[in-house]
Amino acid sequence: MPLKIKPKDQCRWDELSLGEVMLRFDPGDHRIATTRKFEVFEGGGEYNVARGLKRCFGLDTAHVTALADNPVGRLVEDLMYQGGISQMKPGDMDWEEIFGKLGVRWFHAGGIFCALSEGTPEVAIAAMKAARKHGTIVSYDLNYRDSLWKSIGGKKRAQEVNRRLAPLVDVMIGNEEDFSAALGFEVSGMDEHISNIEVEAFKQMIKQVVKEFPFQVVATTLRKAKTATVNDWGAICYADGSFYEAKHRENLEIYDRVGGGDSFASGLIYGFLSGQGPQWAVECGAAHGALAMTTPGDTTMATLKEVTQLMKGSGARIAR
Repeated sequence: MPLKIKPKDQCRWDELSLGEVMLRFDPGDHRIATTRKFEVFEGGGEYNVARGLKRCFGLDTAHVTALADNPVGRLVEDLMYQGGISQMKPGDMDWEEIFGKLGVRWFHAGGIFCALSEGTPEVAIAAMKAARKHGTIVSYDLNYRDSLWKSIGGKKRAQEVNRRLAPLVDVMIGNEEDFSAALGFEVSGMDEHISNIEVEAFKQMIKQVVKEFPFQVVATTLRKAKTATVNDWGAICYADGSFYEAKHRENLEIYDRVGGGDSFASGLIYGFLSGQGPQWAVECGAAHGALAMTTPGDTTMATLKEVTQLMKGSGARIAR
């Protein structure tokens, strides 16, 4: 195992996430300007990971966030309870109580939360330092969003923030764009539309990443979007000096692609928390991400049985 994870009997939670939880108003087959109704889902890059680990994989998880004290905030809260925008400042949470006394095996944060305000990176840093002090594994999903960063300094600011956070991370997660936009590493052969990614080029980039930062694990999803509903989907993971590649799924039919990367992250994390090796973990993450994109909403509706069946190569035939 590349990670030294605290045993369950020493910790209140298997995993704890930090980040905002937002509402997604989905117009379905219409556009926002033409629809007459919306379906409402809760979601968030970091929250989706905690929810996936709870709902699909059955672990004890928690999420740290702040909610507005109004009916909309109560709606978000209710949706979170059913699944089991932050103005937080350093000092709002007693991280020593959480990580030192109660105990957490794995802590997860991400680049969406850190792009919300000047203060949110400081919150993440305080949490990460406390987590590492008490032996908790720290993972971080770069999750670059141009729409969030462009008003506060763009890619330059994103890279400044993420490079401050990176030395505190054990497991770094990203997609095709994240390592370039959010950390400043170039992937050979990647065009501005990210239309084609060669796995070997990504491996070479990761080798450069781990020379600069002390990550124990680096994992990335690989997606080629042929159309809005047909994507090629895969993933690779670096650990202990070796690369592990998930089954490549060509022409994966997509119902709702939002949240696929978060479901990959939760499957990967589950693999390590359950004592499996990197190959099993990356296969679990890729299978869970693929399944999550066949259902509506940001969060997973898959079961552990479905994930393991897909990992074994089960197709779309109905199980009678």
